[in-house]
Amino acid sequence: MDLGYAISSEEHSPLDLVRNARRAENAGFSYALISDHFHPWIDRQGQSPFVWSVLGGIALATEDLRIGTGVTCPTIRIHPAIVAQAAATAASMLPDRFFLGVGTGENLNEHVLGDRWPSAQERREMLEEAVEVMRLLWKGELCSFEGKHYRVEDARIYTLPEKPIEVVVAAGGPEAAELAGRIGDGLVCTAPEADLVEAFAGAGGEGPKYGQLTVCWAKSEPEGLRTAHEWWPIAGLHGPLTQELPLPGHFEATSKMVAEEDIAETIVCGPDPDRHLEAIQEFVDAGFDH
Repeated sequence: MDLGYAISSEEHSPLDLVRNARRAENAGFSYALISDHFHPWIDRQGQSPFVWSVLGGIALATEDLRIGTGVTCPTIRIHPAIVAQAAATAASMLPDRFFLGVGTGENLNEHVLGDRWPSAQERREMLEEAVEVMRLLWKGELCSFEGKHYRVEDARIYTLPEKPIEVVVAAGGPEAAELAGRIGDGLVCTAPEADLVEAFAGAGGEGPKYGQLTVCWAKSEPEGLRTAHEWWPIAGLHGPLTQELPLPGHFEATSKMVAEEDIAETIVCGPDPDRHLEAIQEFVDAGFDH
């Protein structure tokens, strides 16, 4: 199991995110995932800087840390051609260290331009086409594309990394995991579910399988639960709700129904390293290797 660190853009300023990446590298983590949001989940979190600018700072502040977006939605708020250029620039500044994590997104971030929020099936379809657009542009040739969802006319990306950009795909269900296996170079999940790994592999998926675990270290478990409940109550929300709500205020209101006991079921809290290791082992047992 290769251990990484999750850099939370929703909770920290740009400079703190850069410092956290450097601290993660100094602490021995081999890679990190940085979230890509327009809004934080709740107002209290208070931050949401533009991830592509932050990545430039991380590139200069670190030497060996691999860094990926965790994850970018290249379908609505930002056209995949622009994400392709941004990722190519980041990969050029982070040679052999950058990978692009992609997913179908949340209405929380994608509604800001006034676009319709599509169904889950349509969002997966859009993501597949978006990845096709990005890979086409990464060839470095003048190209055009006419698809169901996207159009590119006479575009060429000139600044490219020496090696192809690895694309890892987020999945919260079997359909997305199957899509990750078909179009991605890796898988990202937030729950230790073996069926997602199996769906990924069954669709031909190879490469790293990232499992993201939320924890809250504190001097005691009750203190950790209070902190997690205060700053990350969305961990107690389940189902499609996290993809559908459009505003942090809506998450604030919905999270009032979440109790500390609900948080305890999803976030490891407190100082006991054995409990943290047990949670990591669940991902290992499910087939994750990162």
